Amino acid sequence: MKKITLGILGGGQLGRMSAMAAAELGIEVHIFCPEENAPASQVSAKTITASYEDKAALADFAADVDIISYEFENIPLETASYLEAFKPVYPKPSLLEVSQDRIAEKTFLNSIGIETTRWEAIKTPEDITNCLVNWAAPSCIIKTARFGYDGKGQLKFRSGDNARNVFETLNGTLIAEEIVDFECEISMIAARDRFGGISTYGPMLNEHRNHILHKTTYPSPLPADLCTKAIHIVKNLAERIDLVGVLTLEMFVTKDGHLLANEIAPRTHNSGHWTIDACAASQFEQHVRTVCGLPVASAGNHSAAVMINLIGDDILALEQYIKAENTCLHLYGKTDPRPGRKMGHVTTIKPL
Repeated sequence: MKKITLGILGGGQLGRMSAMAAAELGIEVHIFCPEENAPASQVSAKTITASYEDKAALADFAADVDIISYEFENIPLETASYLEAFKPVYPKPSLLEVSQDRIAEKTFLNSIGIETTRWEAIKTPEDITNCLVNWAAPSCIIKTARFGYDGKGQLKFRSGDNARNVFETLNGTLIAEEIVDFECEISMIAARDRFGGISTYGPMLNEHRNHILHKTTYPSPLPADLCTKAIHIVKNLAERIDLVGVLTLEMFVTKDGHLLANEIAPRTHNSGHWTIDACAASQFEQHVRTVCGLPVASAGNHSAAVMINLIGDDILALEQYIKAENTCLHLYGKTDPRPGRKMGHVTTIKPL
């Protein structure tokens, strides 16, 4: 088998776990990121530490690798597009472009028949108040169209609030989204290879605290018909965008049993961490396989799983997890447990 070197843009924990999966397949990983001693750098063969706008450093990075991928969606589109002139980049930068902009994302999803919450592009403060009137709603969520995650870049707007203050506080291009009376939040992960093979994980049941994923349970308690529909939706998305790599689709399950797409993440996902311990092939192995030209593996699970994020000071209570039965501990090599920072995760498995 020809030696393959995979280049990953981004040095966080998702890149770290992909690099660890790559090592098991005999694939060397090089990391490109601006941070020193990043989590992914600690387990990779080489790191180039430079700005994502440093074209000379990017060219050096591309020269040493065979394929390029990325571990989070806020990599500058210009960076991915520049690198594409040197080496294949997967998932394709066109998917990165869609997922980085909530307006483009929802427009695309709706165009291929995937239902979302009601939404409107916001260009003026008056547009915000008009949304509540048009939707006959007492409130909505106003978000930045770009670069918001884990609850950042969004505010709840209520009838009577000062629309101009919200507009000026968030700044930039904005989007209004209807508040959904949902039963629960789920996610689906799809891995698709260059030959059109697809494997899916989920649906996973997700619980959030302070807008950050706290707990994921698989299998979810959803009825079989909704599980089938969720799988169909994510497969349709993967095929329509000609995915090579891994993507995640987050969805709301409404109280009347509808599925509404919320966000696309063109990468591995926090809600799929349980796959490391409960499946023969994890989402990270699928990421490496698909971008490196290998066929997808089966996504079947041998165990049920509950994954809990260790966020901020949660990391200080490791003893309970180290001693717990059937519990797998994963730490990300971060030394500063700041509030909201993902320090690691634990997965408890139960054989099926």
